[in-house]
Amino acid sequence: MERAQGGAHPGTCCFISFLQRSAHPHSCRLQSSQKQHQVCRDRRPEAGSPRCPPETITAWAGSPHRMDSLQKQDLRRPKIHGAVQVSPYQPPTLASLQRLLWVRRTATLTHINEVWPNLFLGDAYAARDKNRLIQLGITHVVNVAAGKFQVDTGAKFYRGTPLEYYGIEADDNPFFDLSVYFLPVARYIRDALHTPRNRVLVHCAMGVSRSATVVLAFLMICENMTLVDAIQTVQAHRDICPNSGFLRQLQVLDNRLRRETGRL
Repeated sequence: MERAQGGAHPGTCCFISFLQRSAHPHSCRLQSSQKQHQVCRDRRPEAGSPRCPPETITAWAGSPHRMDSLQKQDLRRPKIHGAVQVSPYQPPTLASLQRLLWVRRTATLTHINEVWPNLFLGDAYAARDKNRLIQLGITHVVNVAAGKFQVDTGAKFYRGTPLEYYGIEADDNPFFDLSVYFLPVARYIRDALHTPRNRVLVHCAMGVSRSATVVLAFLMICENMTLVDAIQTVQAHRDICPNSGFLRQLQVLDNRLRRETGRL
């Protein structure tokens, strides 16, 4: 089984300094982290391909029992900033992020939600329901809780289906370094969504901490969102609650990306 490695893509993600942490573009840290990835087949972006995920929604022409995609206006980035944007960018504190996560909560928590066009966030129950995933048009599954003692699915579990699998053995622990997967997973999601009919499910056990964290990182890296923007975008469709350690790692990512764009 091959491992997916998203190649560098000009004009796609501004996250340059994060990629070039070592003298070689593929640092030892990145190589060691990718040993845990399980991917069905390699999907590399072609030169000259457009920016990350399309802004429009492509309806899935699959089973008549599919769940309709959310309306385009429902998946747009919320209007967070006023007419006058504060400059330079003010990084949020950990306390303010935690308040944001608790204040804006949706009424219910379902097994799976579309939080960005063709990008879904869900739990283990949704990941194990292969028939439902096919009805929804899911083509790629990113398991951020892979492993024998966690959500033990894997490529063999989806054998015989059109679903591609990408696994990360992450713990929902504030001391676990999930940041080493931010860039590889963002690239994988970007490359998958490059094909209009593709749909990606990112999940962990509950779909609120580990998987939510990598979805937020994707929106920050490939959609040029601030951390607050990304949280409010996802929260508009699903309750999330990354643990304090993951929030700190996202803060570091946020600061690095803002330096790259000159907003910090």
